[in-house]
Amino acid sequence: MTISSKAVRDLITELNDGDETEHLEAKKVEGSIVGKSLYETICALSNEPDLGGGTILIGIEKEDALFPLYRAVGVSDPDKISNDIGSACATIFNIPVRVDISSEKANGKIVLRVDVPELPSSHKPLYLKATGLPRGAFRRIGPSDQHCTDDDLTGFFQAKAQESYDAHAVDGGSWDDIDPAAIDAYRRARAELNPHAEELNWNDHDILHALGGTTGQRERITATGLIVFGKTAALRRLAPSHRIDYIRVPGREWVSKDSTEFDSIDMRGPIMGLISRVMAAILDDLPKTFRVDDASGKRIDLPVIPTRVLREAVVNAVMHRNYQVAQPIQILRYANRLEIRNPGYSLKSEERFGEPGSALRNPHIAEILHETHFAETKGAGLRVMRELMGQHGLSAPTFSSNRDSDEFTAIFLFHHFLSERDWNWLSQFKEHELTEDQMRALIFVREVGAIDNSAYRSLTQTDTLSASKSLRKLREHDFLADRGSGSRTYYVAGSVLQKAGLSEDGSIHANATNMDAKRGVTTQDLPTYLRVRLGNLGRRVEPEVMEALIVDLCAWRPLSAEEIAKLVDKTSNYVSNKYLYRMVRIGALSHMYPGMVKHPGQKYMVVREDGNTPDAQ
Repeated sequence: MTISSKAVRDLITELNDGDETEHLEAKKVEGSIVGKSLYETICALSNEPDLGGGTILIGIEKEDALFPLYRAVGVSDPDKISNDIGSACATIFNIPVRVDISSEKANGKIVLRVDVPELPSSHKPLYLKATGLPRGAFRRIGPSDQHCTDDDLTGFFQAKAQESYDAHAVDGGSWDDIDPAAIDAYRRARAELNPHAEELNWNDHDILHALGGTTGQRERITATGLIVFGKTAALRRLAPSHRIDYIRVPGREWVSKDSTEFDSIDMRGPIMGLISRVMAAILDDLPKTFRVDDASGKRIDLPVIPTRVLREAVVNAVMHRNYQVAQPIQILRYANRLEIRNPGYSLKSEERFGEPGSALRNPHIAEILHETHFAETKGAGLRVMRELMGQHGLSAPTFSSNRDSDEFTAIFLFHHFLSERDWNWLSQFKEHELTEDQMRALIFVREVGAIDNSAYRSLTQTDTLSASKSLRKLREHDFLADRGSGSRTYYVAGSVLQKAGLSEDGSIHANATNMDAKRGVTTQDLPTYLRVRLGNLGRRVEPEVMEALIVDLCAWRPLSAEEIAKLVDKTSNYVSNKYLYRMVRIGALSHMYPGMVKHPGQKYMVVREDGNTPDAQ
């Protein structure tokens, strides 16, 4: 049964089972006045690609209680509200939107139901005329309405013949910046896949032009040409953030230089040679497992994560990263997991990660990787990684896309699921009759320290509703405790897990116990030079002055958004929205827990290119 065929009472039940979803939103109105948020939701549902629209219920309230429930409170003047919505949808957007409005009774109250269709691609993006682009356009990301970014608009406008970023000419680039060895590497890879390919007979100039590496009669170098075929010196000069950092971190969580040193390898070069170097660095360092060859009886050492999985993950990061962001790809090797952190959130909604097909940010680069077989799948890379991990008895990888910080993160745990140690640890919870998916979630919390709906779905390959039900059961039985609200809800170890112990020796892991600790920082804790600068701040501070101060504060020691806000005498939301999101996006700051941006213990820090936290000046 689809949402459009369900009665309002069934939709309220669905809200109580799993909260708001990508397709379903509940709103309460005061009197007969409809707020702006309703039209933002209509805009988001109309714009979201491949969603098919969605439903808004008006006259539904969420109770403020320990276990809140949605209930019908009704609307006072359904006819007026319906007319106002219809009139507004015809006038406030850049094009008229036709929504289907009906009324139904639930618990004796009249509830308005607004069914919103998805617009055809030729009519997107829909936006509020009074606000304009890009802030007036919205997308439906999970259960929330989010402002469209430049990447979103590019995706919408591509259907109207606009170019992608990788087709743009690079200022200051020339043919001298192209590495002939990289073109030779393309020829060899292409010949292995198709020795009769016509382009193998072309000269270097024709090949690069056909691949989108040059543009115009003067052969201006494009972003594709530079990134895929550029000389290392040219990349450092024209695209300094185009590198991949492999960072080996001792223990299970990010540490600052004050605690210990960690190793970092910075790799640069054209993609045609870079991928192999990155793979070699990872494989040389990963823990090894082994199997015995049936024919020879000899032991064969294998990486704990299958090579094909690693290749898919690295290629996915290179193919889909946002090359306009001045931030490298980071591969973080912890004691218990590997994290690949990629600048550029997924243009495909997290709810549809398992479906075939992909939304391409860099179509020219993607095509080159496919036709040279670096990328072996088209639009199924995440599903292939999950299947291969399962075939090898490994815990499923988790994938997280964060629009606020413009990041995509993949996490791969090193242990087989479920190991004998895991079963022994989980055996103490037998009376609770946990499902295997719920067991996986508890293991994930033990290893990483927290989990949210997105991570649960990725780990167990379930839908949003099933994930919400399972997480709610674990919370109700005190395995987990929830933090945050709405789409930002996450879960940490509850009293049952705290009592059971989360680490191998039975002690509580630092991630689980310390993530909620309120370690407030006061100005008295700061070095003198920082106290002086804070003391000289006025009420109105230029953005560049504030950003420079935040960088120096986080260089002194990693700080949370709340700690930074307290020091500069602003609200946490203001500091996050005005400064921190942007500073992470441009690479001025890094997350302490890049694998889970919503981590309850998240802090911001400054990391040099060598991977270390700089000393305070």
